[in-house]
Amino acid sequence: MEPGGGSGCWFLYYAYGSNLLRERLLLRNPSAALCALARLQDFKLEFGHHQGRTSSVWHGGTATIAQSPGDEVWGIVWKMNTCNLSSLDKQEGVEDGIYVPIEVNVHTQAGKVLTCRSYQMRDYVSGPPSPQYKKVICMGAKQNGLPADYQEKLEAIETNNYAGPVPIMEEIEAAIKAEKINFA
Repeated sequence: MEPGGGSGCWFLYYAYGSNLLRERLLLRNPSAALCALARLQDFKLEFGHHQGRTSSVWHGGTATIAQSPGDEVWGIVWKMNTCNLSSLDKQEGVEDGIYVPIEVNVHTQAGKVLTCRSYQMRDYVSGPPSPQYKKVICMGAKQNGLPADYQEKLEAIETNNYAGPVPIMEEIEAAIKAEKINFA
């Protein structure tokens, strides 16, 4: 059984980092559909550099989840087509050994437990995210209406104050702008 299994043609993916933002996920995975808001119990959100190397995409630490009894992480369950699995793995750096797919059981607001595929960074050194990466996570949390106290926790995350160019941020902002035009 594949992690996040279900029927053969789709799987559930639990996003807690930049893929909270719809426009970020849809850049690479256009068929993803929002399934639910959900809470991952006994984990906490952390930021880090894989093997001490800063992300060349985000110029700072990137999000991961670490087991932590009593803590919780909020995120989004996306329903995705199995044909997007390899592009999602690629985005998460699975081939390069940066993140590994894991199976998590999350609780939806309606009280259902869903088994999802998620990703955990291997072998990382803690380090703050760039302001741009933090902004994408906060925008995603707001866009999807994650609990207000959790949003406040995200807003309080310290960044590394990186001020250089972040091309993927420009791509995301262009996608958001394009949507506004389409839905105007």
